[in-house]
Amino acid sequence: MRKLTYLVAATIDGHITGPDNGNPDFFLYAGDHMDELRTEYPEALPTQARDFFGVADTPAKHFDTVLQGRSTWELGAREGMTNTYRHLRNIVFSRSITESPDPTVEFVATDPVAKVRELKAEPGMGIWLCGGGRLAAVLRPEIDEIVVKLHPIVAGTGIPMFSGHFSPASYKLVDVKQFDSGVVHLTYASA
Repeated sequence: MRKLTYLVAATIDGHITGPDNGNPDFFLYAGDHMDELRTEYPEALPTQARDFFGVADTPAKHFDTVLQGRSTWELGAREGMTNTYRHLRNIVFSRSITESPDPTVEFVATDPVAKVRELKAEPGMGIWLCGGGRLAAVLRPEIDEIVVKLHPIVAGTGIPMFSGHFSPASYKLVDVKQFDSGVVHLTYASA
């Protein structure tokens, strides 16, 4: 059975982007934590940046599929990138966009939980939940692992990691990696 991993950058106060869902350019994109991303999660780097980061021909280590909410997908689309992750199977959940503007991106308007259960039953590598907060809240019962790339930043407000109703759930901390940049990678498994 495939595993769903929510791999996401977040601020100390738990935000994954600003309040207007703008480009999260306040995160640290230089530093020793980027070496970890290149070596451990090369498939999580956008296709357009893979040459720059020296991972253009690096095979995926964890994921062959990426899931995004419409708002997360729109971050790239606004910059002319209708498929930010061409090297992965890209699925976008949206009730408002019914036809994909890019044949390499699959738009799904049905229940995200049912779709993820279908994907988990298929053969293949892991499934990466890229964002956003509303989709993460809906998919939380299906999330097997959370990897938070915690940046030493307080945003004050913005889109939270999970934007849903109050429903506490416990996770087990299974790995911590601290970097000189101040970024900490925290890996949690579902309890």
